[in-house]
Amino acid sequence: MASHPAHASGTFHLDGTTPVHRLGFGAMRITGEGVWGPPKDHANALAVLRRTLDLGIDFIDTADAYGPNVSEDLIAEALHPYPDGLVIATKGGLTRQGPVKWAPVGRPEYLRQCCEMSLRRLKLDAIPLYQLHRIDPRVPQDEQFGLLKDLQDEGKVVHLGLSEVGVAEIEAAQQHFSVATVQNRYSLGHRAHEDVVTYCDEHGIGFIPWYPLDAGKLSDSAVLHETAEALGATHAQVALAWLLKRSATMLPIPGTGSLDHLTENTEAATFTLDDEHFEKLNELTKEAA
Repeated sequence: MASHPAHASGTFHLDGTTPVHRLGFGAMRITGEGVWGPPKDHANALAVLRRTLDLGIDFIDTADAYGPNVSEDLIAEALHPYPDGLVIATKGGLTRQGPVKWAPVGRPEYLRQCCEMSLRRLKLDAIPLYQLHRIDPRVPQDEQFGLLKDLQDEGKVVHLGLSEVGVAEIEAAQQHFSVATVQNRYSLGHRAHEDVVTYCDEHGIGFIPWYPLDAGKLSDSAVLHETAEALGATHAQVALAWLLKRSATMLPIPGTGSLDHLTENTEAATFTLDDEHFEKLNELTKEAA
């Protein structure tokens, strides 16, 4: 295995200033089943988090809703005091009512509480990247965006991002603050946000695809098999390599609670799709989208 394989993914600068290697880690799956409660194996969850640093990962994405609170607590337990250059991104604005149950709350006073509690759990003076987990349709967008800008002006957060939004919502948020990242569902087999990916690519906004290993109906595809065989890679590694080639602003964050899968996912950064295989996969997934 290459030393620090995540470094092979290249570097992206959040909002043009803060560098991260493009292949990161999503810390949702280190919690309990249904993203609810603690992990079955606490020691293993800590080991997975610590292993990310050995692999050269310097971008870890979490949220207060993961657990809830569990993922943030585990990150602090495993990694604090944080090494120089580690960028922790978290999110606020989703409440939990049980396993696999989520509901947005975007009232400014609640979003402020979310940020303050994340700061405490993560043991940070300022959150490197703070994202609105969902826009609450019951609260005026300007109130939600305005509160995020207030948090930034107060020095509680450095960069700001959005999750599950369209181009119009990105442009509305940009009237209040510079949007550093957008986190939407996107993968080889799920291309519903193609316009957002293109917009982010054109405007230098980091695009964080969640559920990046979802190959969907393509898992039995001859093209996927052929590409994996040609690279000597797994299907998951091909899916991540495709994302990295799709856009220079793409920041995949594959998540796992397995040490073996973490290593496999990160080694995807060392594989490069040639143009022929990329285009074959591109056309195939457009048909399936």
